[in-house]
Amino acid sequence: MTTQTTATYRSPAVSPGLPQARGPLSENVLTVLAGSGTRLPETGAVRRCDPYGDDIQLLLYVLYELHYRGFSGVDEKLEWNPALLGVRAVAEDVFLDSLRRDGGTGSKDVAGVVDALQVEPVGDDGHSVSHYLQREGELWQLREYAALRSLYHLKEADPHLWVVPRLTGRAKAGMVAVEFDEFGAGRAENIHARLFADLMTDLGLDSQYGHYLDAAPAQALAIVNMMSLFGLHRRLRGALVGHFAAVEITSSPGSRRLATALRRVGAGPAAQRFYDEHVEADAVHEQVVRHEVIEGLLQDEPALAADIVLGIEATGHLENLLGDHLLTAWRDGRSALRTPLTL
Repeated sequence: MTTQTTATYRSPAVSPGLPQARGPLSENVLTVLAGSGTRLPETGAVRRCDPYGDDIQLLLYVLYELHYRGFSGVDEKLEWNPALLGVRAVAEDVFLDSLRRDGGTGSKDVAGVVDALQVEPVGDDGHSVSHYLQREGELWQLREYAALRSLYHLKEADPHLWVVPRLTGRAKAGMVAVEFDEFGAGRAENIHARLFADLMTDLGLDSQYGHYLDAAPAQALAIVNMMSLFGLHRRLRGALVGHFAAVEITSSPGSRRLATALRRVGAGPAAQRFYDEHVEADAVHEQVVRHEVIEGLLQDEPALAADIVLGIEATGHLENLLGDHLLTAWRDGRSALRTPLTL
């Protein structure tokens, strides 16, 4: 049965309000952004925090968001405020060091790592959210999944555009070709962020940009933050390409499972369309990313091989952390969000 809803699509041009703090680090930053304080976190405190914890991940998220849509009531000049950029730099070092330690092997075997991405496991590896949702997921779990993924999908492909001016030749042409599809191939109604907003409406969720930030766990913030981290730094262009490859190469089979799950629980056509679109589009994108973007970048800059592998492996690491969080909660019959959804 199709989910009934009165929710409507709202333009992503509307900036969200500031979220609630999740600890002293994010509280200090949010107070400064709100214009009601001047004290920023001390370097030592940032370096001592849990790199995957709520406090630092929210701190990074709100500072990165200043480069996207910003927040309602926050002075747009703060995007390039030196003091805020200094805090962000320290937090980025903490996060990146952890990704290199926990999610990177230091390998330079790009071909081998990409080949491994293209091999679908025979069954569920224990981390796969899409396998779980296809097999036994309930509507409330699919709604939670859509809510937390909205932090990226309502700005889908935006973080990846940062890398385009850092590429040349085949890599640039291939990247732009894939991004052209992500942005609707010239048709606003087919922009993937718009399709995801339609999915959310079909599931009775609020499609306002950033609406579920307070509800999303740190593991979900970390994935979006990784995209911004890799995209905003020229020195990490290889890692961004690796991350992009991991997403595009693994997307098609995962999207097929999610489309099947949505049909099984009776979601409407708009909800199904988003993942159906990715099954077809990403099967094509996979070839472009591998043979044009990656091979083109390695032809131009072979020294970036280790960074490409880092981007692939860090993506897998963070997706596994999120998958473990979601599946542990759902198998216990409880919400995986910080604030459960209401119907």
